[in-house]
Amino acid sequence: MVVTTTPDDVVVDSSDVVVHDSDEDEPVAEVRQDFADLGVHPDLVEALAAVGITHPFPIQSMAIPLALAGSDMIGQARTGTGKTLAFGLSLLQRITLRGEPGHEDLGDAVAPQALVVCPTRELASQVSKDLSTAATVRKARVLTVYGGVGYEHQLETLAAGVDVVVGTPGRLLDLVGRRALNLKHIRVLVLDEADEMLDLGFLPDVEKILAQTPAKRQTMLFSATMPSAIVNLSRRHLNQPMNIRAESAEDNTTVPLTTQFIYQAHDLDKPEIVARVLQAEGRDRMMIFCRTKRTAQRVAEDLAGRGFDAAPIHGDLNQTGREKALKKFRDGQLDVLVATDVAARGIDVTGVTHVINYECPDDEKTYVHRIGRTGRAGATGVAITFVDWADTTRWKVINKALGLSFESPVETYSTSAHLFTDLGIAEGVKGRIAPPKEVEERPDGQGPGGPGRDGGRRSGERSPRGGDRAPRETEEREIPRTPRQPSSRTRRRTRNGEVEDGGGTTTATSEAPASSSTAGPSTPAAEGEAGTRPRRRRRRRGGRGGAGEGTSGGSEPTAVQTD
Repeated sequence: MVVTTTPDDVVVDSSDVVVHDSDEDEPVAEVRQDFADLGVHPDLVEALAAVGITHPFPIQSMAIPLALAGSDMIGQARTGTGKTLAFGLSLLQRITLRGEPGHEDLGDAVAPQALVVCPTRELASQVSKDLSTAATVRKARVLTVYGGVGYEHQLETLAAGVDVVVGTPGRLLDLVGRRALNLKHIRVLVLDEADEMLDLGFLPDVEKILAQTPAKRQTMLFSATMPSAIVNLSRRHLNQPMNIRAESAEDNTTVPLTTQFIYQAHDLDKPEIVARVLQAEGRDRMMIFCRTKRTAQRVAEDLAGRGFDAAPIHGDLNQTGREKALKKFRDGQLDVLVATDVAARGIDVTGVTHVINYECPDDEKTYVHRIGRTGRAGATGVAITFVDWADTTRWKVINKALGLSFESPVETYSTSAHLFTDLGIAEGVKGRIAPPKEVEERPDGQGPGGPGRDGGRRSGERSPRGGDRAPRETEEREIPRTPRQPSSRTRRRTRNGEVEDGGGTTTATSEAPASSSTAGPSTPAAEGEAGTRPRRRRRRRGGRGGAGEGTSGGSEPTAVQTD
């Protein structure tokens, strides 16, 4: 292990502090630090020990002493390295709580003293949870604010007073605009996942938030990468920051304990492949990453239709639905979570054994971030990436940037023999295990079928072009009619509805409508009975109606005698 320290850069590549003797033949003495050795408050140490956290990670070992000294800091570490406690412990220790000396001198007893800005709701919730766990004994008041939920609880809690606020940029600015959140007493400000906030377009909002805070404050910025926009932001708002980077020999590539498989798969066959991977040996929790919200929803619905316990999580779901899915996933009630990259930020779930990139990631950073969800804390994991034929060039760029050996993905189908042997799938496994399950949540509040699956008809109904429509029409046509009187004369219908029987004068009568409730059965006109309803005029082609049509509607029809 090598530890190098300069005024501007600190690099650590080991989780422990190791002391080497100059003689290589001598045994190596290993000394493990705990949080008390770093100067952490005893109440915080006690709270962490209660949940089994006793030894710091590399970035925590380097960041906590500097943060406790009040220095501005730039920390570079990927997800899962413990950076939340790296800034969280010092943040909780540097604020002044109620009842402690100097709290009355703050000027505003209810205003927060520390602010953590996160790009997504899930990350804000995770950071707030970690801070609340560490503050169990110290009794610091931590509030999480983000959009997608009501204002009532957030406004009431802010009015009662909080010590630490963790939130997303949009809701923070909204609360500041409502004069419900006062940032004039912020002593410690943290920008977490700054590169992700850049990708999501939040930097203008972050600038506005920084403008609301005092100029004299401690600012800590944490980011997995340092794009030029983030560097410029740090130059404008950080005061002589210390750079801290925690890395190992393989941190710049991929997770060492994760076995990777790259398959070239057809889009129509991907659901079948995923269904078989879900039945692989040793599979526990699985995360599936998609590029778009629509794809994530569709994949989750397809898996639920095949009998798997799957749920989507993406930006179109309301906050209640997202939290419900995450809670079930953590509690083991769900074992498949289908997510977009943005929604998955901040999700820290143990026991994830498999990760599937349903589509090729956009770049190497996204690839490392996705597969980093498995193979954590010394556990092994499996990462599977599907590469479409159109994404071959993109994958080659990722493969070269990370120094991988998968330049040419293996063409794979759901029936390929190597798929079963690579992932430990038993022979004869099919793509469906049980009757369809209800998907957890839909953006429009409908079931997994959604509009268009059954045309909006309830179970048991038929298409309007068949089924029960034909019998109903038949019933409507079955109208009782008066039998025709037998006649030996030859009759023909004239233009005005009258008939000529060749000799005598007769009157043609129209049949009474069956729907009439007053008219009795129709009788022949020869018996001298006339209908009470006016004759219905019928438009004919090629001319006007016959004689008698110009009379009033109530006049009786007149027989026409012809020679």
